[in-house]
Amino acid sequence: MAQVPDRSARGSAVDAFLDAASRVPTPAAGRGRLIFALDATMSRQPTWDLAQGLQQGMFEAARGFGGLDVQLVYFRGLSECRASRFVSQGVGLAQIMAKIDCRGGNTQIGRVLAHARDEAKAARVGALVFVGDAVEENVDRLCALAGELGLRGVKAFLFQEGSDASAGRAFREIARLTGGATAAFDSSAPQRLAALLGAAAAYAAGGLAALEAQAGQGNSSARLLIEQIGGQRG
Repeated sequence: MAQVPDRSARGSAVDAFLDAASRVPTPAAGRGRLIFALDATMSRQPTWDLAQGLQQGMFEAARGFGGLDVQLVYFRGLSECRASRFVSQGVGLAQIMAKIDCRGGNTQIGRVLAHARDEAKAARVGALVFVGDAVEENVDRLCALAGELGLRGVKAFLFQEGSDASAGRAFREIARLTGGATAAFDSSAPQRLAALLGAAAAYAAGGLAALEAQAGQGNSSARLLIEQIGGQRG
């Protein structure tokens, strides 16, 4: 599993923007690509276990829209942020997740956003999904990275466990700048997160039409995401 580089000290924000804007991503052939990012600091172990149990549903939700390749990104400790290869089956992703345990540390959402931006340079990324409960970084810097991600056409779907107000504000602004959406869930009600992950996976594989199909099948979380995306477009 590759370490995600920390480019925060390398060049200015303008240099990073120009570098991102100078490359046009190559569309993936027939399959969606989703980056599935998780906070793996110590407080997150119960939610990590929950996400591991639910991740198969992402592949199932995307199956009817051309399929899905998923890359796991996680951070933990003080400086560890890693990305897996892209996998096309839930079994493969489950095997990767089973080898990882949560460790104490601070959030590294900036590195997740920068990594997603860089992946989108190489090939189209349908969506970024982030699951977490806190933001311990400079929000202005996160917003600058979110803007770069939005220029790449990558919508961020941020799913917040709990009700931390500052995290909620940051997640909403990141979602707005990428044209994505945010929603809250409670780990004691896993069906909510399952529905959110399924909706985001459908979007990554088939775009807005796939998300609308999820809503038509009774996924109220898909309808919530559509309302946010539509409101931003308007």
